[in-house]
Amino acid sequence: MIKKKTTIKDIASVLNISPAAVSKALHNDSRISEKTKKAVRQVAKNLNYQPNHLASALRSGKSKLVGVIVPRTNSNFFSSVIQNIEEVLNKEGYNIIITQSNESFKKECASIDTLLFTQVDGIIASMANETVDLSYFEKVKKAGIPLITFDRGENDLNVDYIGIDDYNSSHLIVEHLVAQGCKRIAHIGGFKRTRIFNNRIKGYIDALNKHNLPLIDELLIESNLTTEDGREKMHQLLALEHRPDAVYVAGDYAALGALQVLNEEKISIPDEIALVGFGNEPFSSMVTPSITSIEQHSEEIGKLAALSFLEHVKNDVVKQTLTKKILDVELLIRDSSNRKHS
Repeated sequence: MIKKKTTIKDIASVLNISPAAVSKALHNDSRISEKTKKAVRQVAKNLNYQPNHLASALRSGKSKLVGVIVPRTNSNFFSSVIQNIEEVLNKEGYNIIITQSNESFKKECASIDTLLFTQVDGIIASMANETVDLSYFEKVKKAGIPLITFDRGENDLNVDYIGIDDYNSSHLIVEHLVAQGCKRIAHIGGFKRTRIFNNRIKGYIDALNKHNLPLIDELLIESNLTTEDGREKMHQLLALEHRPDAVYVAGDYAALGALQVLNEEKISIPDEIALVGFGNEPFSSMVTPSITSIEQHSEEIGKLAALSFLEHVKNDVVKQTLTKKILDVELLIRDSSNRKHS
């Protein structure tokens, strides 16, 4: 047998009062006596009553729920951002609903539909790799709720964005590799269609130009930046007639794959090939050799994204404009690229 969900009418029937009085008692209305409130709460508990948040949201226009969309939750960067968003929002009485796109545009669209149906008060999102069409995110804006993007967002959306200086990050990495004596620097990047990866690629190209190093087409590779991609692209680079002497990878998971291949092929790191990752995942300091990486300040990004949402909530009318908060990054130099101490 399927157990029927307890409703306000069931509580009213037990106490022989009106459903309206039960609703007021549950919402701590001052017009209801303490005695009645206590009785209502007790019966609600006995009958295992669960409030219908969706109905409540429809009535009040506020669900106290915020949707968070991330490409994946198994990365330290995204899980840390989520944790910090939740910490800030919980203090203000909000709960979060987490969805992951797994880098799929279709899944991201379905998540947006679900969150809007759930009547969330806002959405904080980092876009999927596949996302080019922004119409679903425009749908969020049309719904009149705040949309905040972080890490991966597009200027064309004209909403708050919190992220790092991706262009300058590439400059820091190339400067470091040049200082180690590297001259053929390869870049395993993300896809150009995603703004942050495009900025990393632009930074890489401009930094090479600055140091009069050639931009060699076969040394610039776009990918999904998974560990498998890192392995595959590293094999591709090693098969070249003229191998690179350094590889800058735009994500730590792909850098891990590249490192595995270099170790398997008994290539001396960093003396033959220096390696730099991106994101400072916890494993980057634990593997051998440890991977030089960029610290993205995930805690700060999460807090700023949550505060940005709360700022919008204070205003009755949500006015969305392109407001960027860009954080400086830090290059954490480790064994995989530090030739001077190898």
